[in-house]
Amino acid sequence: MVRDKIEIRWHGRGGQGAVTGATLLAQAAFIEGYKGVTAAPFFGAERRGAPIIATNRFGPRPIRTFSLVTQPDVVIVLDESLLNIVDVSAGLKSDGLILINTTKNPEEFEFSNNFNVATSDAFHCAIKADLVVAGNVIFNTTILGGFARATGLISMESIEQAFESYFKGTAAEKNIHGARLAYDCTKVLKPCTLQCA
Repeated sequence: MVRDKIEIRWHGRGGQGAVTGATLLAQAAFIEGYKGVTAAPFFGAERRGAPIIATNRFGPRPIRTFSLVTQPDVVIVLDESLLNIVDVSAGLKSDGLILINTTKNPEEFEFSNNFNVATSDAFHCAIKADLVVAGNVIFNTTILGGFARATGLISMESIEQAFESYFKGTAAEKNIHGARLAYDCTKVLKPCTLQCA
């Protein structure tokens, strides 16, 4: 369905990079040609491991709304364990998409009966791309490859350009490699129908 803007809600844990992921997605959306883009974090208890939310909005016209996204078109779940404590599908539009960082297939999730689901093993793609810093696997960027594949709303080329403007040298190369791996391994329950005009 055609929207005047796309609204995205990220679910992650403190330290997993949901806020940085949302920032990079906003940059990629701008590169893609969207004129209005936003990225905003929403914190509860600010500590490593606590559930956090970040949001994006993008569309063809300027966007002046920065409030919490309550009726998302797309939900990105960085940590599958959050499914046991957070209703990630809350407010999701009927033709919306849930993208989950997991090794499972889309049809293995109960809400696949009601919503479109995509799965991407962003964690292991990050390991393959050597995106490990001080023992921490950095998969918030690789999941963007899954977003490109699952939604078709932003191209891999725009995501790669966003990485090149944010990271330098080897870091940019590793993040691009990880996102490409995630793009290739992403599985989608059914084709995404979301469009923005």
